[in-house]
Amino acid sequence: MKYIKEHIDNNSRVNGTGKLNTFLKEGLSYEEWLEYSKQCVDKAYAELNNTIPCNTFFTIRESDNKIVGMVNVRHCLIEEISKYAGHIGYDIRPLERGKGYAKIQLYLALQEAKKLGLKKVMITCDQTNVPSERTIRALGGFFEKNGVDETKDSIESINWIDVNKALEDHKAIIEETY
Repeated sequence: MKYIKEHIDNNSRVNGTGKLNTFLKEGLSYEEWLEYSKQCVDKAYAELNNTIPCNTFFTIRESDNKIVGMVNVRHCLIEEISKYAGHIGYDIRPLERGKGYAKIQLYLALQEAKKLGLKKVMITCDQTNVPSERTIRALGGFFEKNGVDETKDSIESINWIDVNKALEDHKAIIEETY
């Protein structure tokens, strides 16, 4: 809850939470979201709930057990989603940005994408979000086009990353950190 509150307090959009912020806005509990999130890995459950099978992860700093980010890895894309969102949605809490967590988190998300058999992943970010765009480029992402996200009334930069190449070329990111 502190993670979401920090976004609200800093007037920052919440991304990559696997709909946690939506659940809370609708008055549902964290526990209800957690159950939903656990079930969304199942394709039949996801389809029944009008969503895509996905896994949502917390990025937790071990030194103080603080959630510094969240990432959502979607198992596939459907036409509607691919207009403005991709296989991976991620976010770093506002007061932890600029410390390198986004690159580490995205790298770990690419490892999960590889486990799912994804060869290339689509990642989007608001075209004005320069730090996110830098993170995507740092892991080998390349720009394809802009798309309109009518749900957020924004222009999204649509990018692609070759999963195997990114994991091989950038494994030093993890090795240096751990």
